[in-house]
Amino acid sequence: MTSVKRYHTFADELKRHFGCKVQRISVDAGMTCPNRDGSLDTEGCIFCGGSGSGSYGIRRELDVAAQIEDGKEIMRRKYKASRFIAYLQAYSNTYADAATLRRLYETAIDVPDVLGLMIATRPDCLPDDVLDLLEDFSRRTYLWLELGMQSMCDRSLELINRRHDHACSVAAIERARARGLRICAHVMIGLPGETREETLAMASELNRLGVAGVKLHLLHVMKGTRLAEMYERGEVQVLDRDGYAGLVCDFLERLDPAILIHRLTGDGGHDNLLAPRWSLKKFEILNLIDAELERRGVRQGSGLMLPV
Repeated sequence: MTSVKRYHTFADELKRHFGCKVQRISVDAGMTCPNRDGSLDTEGCIFCGGSGSGSYGIRRELDVAAQIEDGKEIMRRKYKASRFIAYLQAYSNTYADAATLRRLYETAIDVPDVLGLMIATRPDCLPDDVLDLLEDFSRRTYLWLELGMQSMCDRSLELINRRHDHACSVAAIERARARGLRICAHVMIGLPGETREETLAMASELNRLGVAGVKLHLLHVMKGTRLAEMYERGEVQVLDRDGYAGLVCDFLERLDPAILIHRLTGDGGHDNLLAPRWSLKKFEILNLIDAELERRGVRQGSGLMLPV
């Protein structure tokens, strides 16, 4: 049975595709990033902590297969799941030579009960031989390529020190789609200086580019990051809860209903999060989004003709 959400959820898609409950297991494969190893920079994006953005709670002392086995036990206890997707999350998981990546991906999908791969990376870490490799694995397993676009505003990308522009993201998506890859775009909501109109224009851009999925990330401030330093100096403000929920609903109204919603919010964990602390109550935010969509009487894509 599908959910009664007013948007197209990734969880429902997994149930439809596999016929059972499937949970993602986050993995740290020991990768790095051209924005940290000196190829582009050594400091990384301003929001990224020392272990990669969003990669909290992973037991990095274990090898990849052992991390997945550990995650399986947690997911079985917590969600009663019996099938899993290995999510290579920390840093840029296409940033190595193709032979090394092949061994990594093989290790992940060879773990029993793993049905697929989700591979997070940057749009500037996709040379042709790596895209060829991803195409090969997409024929063998259920595969998603997650691309950190973050914004279509080049000034925002410069501010957060991405060290690539929007044109780079567009080219990466077009080249990956030409190989038949499923693409999930990561988008940050609440970037400093971005207007509502610029945020909503990103929905239209995702429609145009034909991505298959999207993850919306609330801009949140993690301790020990350059963003934290900016926040503490008063240079950065974060959205309030109602403002964020309303903006997400505006975004969903303008998003193609065929695009799967992988995530609508996120946080950095209780111990590491500086602001906004309200983001720790994830289900309250999701319930607020659901309630606002219902109050408006709208669904994902129902306002595609609305002006920004």
